[in-house]
Amino acid sequence: MAEHLASIFGTEKDRVNCPFYFKIGACRHGDRCSRLHNRPTISPTLLLSNMYHRPDMITPGVDAQGQSIEPRKIQEHFEDFYEDIFEELSKFGEIETLNVCDNLADHMIGNVYVQFKEEDQAAAAVRALQGRFYSGQPIIVDFSPVTDFREATCRQFEEDSCNRGGYCNFMHVKQIGRELRKKLFGRYQRSRGSRSRSRSLSPHHRREHRDHGNSRGRGDYRGSGRRSGDKHGRYDGDGGRRSHGSPRRARSPVREGSEERRARIEQWNREREERQP
Repeated sequence: MAEHLASIFGTEKDRVNCPFYFKIGACRHGDRCSRLHNRPTISPTLLLSNMYHRPDMITPGVDAQGQSIEPRKIQEHFEDFYEDIFEELSKFGEIETLNVCDNLADHMIGNVYVQFKEEDQAAAAVRALQGRFYSGQPIIVDFSPVTDFREATCRQFEEDSCNRGGYCNFMHVKQIGRELRKKLFGRYQRSRGSRSRSRSLSPHHRREHRDHGNSRGRGDYRGSGRRSGDKHGRYDGDGGRRSHGSPRRARSPVREGSEERRARIEQWNREREERQP
């Protein structure tokens, strides 16, 4: 029985838990829903409810004064909001995903979903955002059960074929331009790339690592020069721990032939075995 309940959890067959709340973190029935909404106490994903107010919210393509708005102006308005909220939320940690719903139903209109890399980063954002306002409106922020946006988004909308329009019960994610995405999310890629390059060995150092590190076990090193288990990569090629800024161990200027090198390694192995109790 337990296995059966686990297999149907969060699906239409689950008569206890609400599948829509489980998948998209929102339900059109709200607190009147006949099924349970299991609200997480901690999650890497936050929901900022009804936060984005598009300029043509009352009538698509028309502002509140009844004047038509160019699609370009609507997109610029959205991207200004997106960049603004991204910069504010990124103060709390690395953002994996930031999605803004283009749906029109009350429980999804203007919803902003932000997924941080770590749960404690999301928790810090919740504490900081509670009680604050944006554009004169209070910010309503909660932990969200959504962790896989592939299950939450409408595939038909992505293919321009959703026949339910803005009242679809799955996310219609509003897209930003390529340049803005590169500007905002590219900072993390550049940061990870620079860390990777700084932790890798130079070609000259890799040769010495191969030449003089063969007497150690295979589990001690990786190809980048990091020792197994050291998530910070603070080990240089000779196996000694090196803090940032400390000098590397001096390299021998003598280049040995392959026969001499093998003989010396065998001698090191014998000496090490003799020292062992």
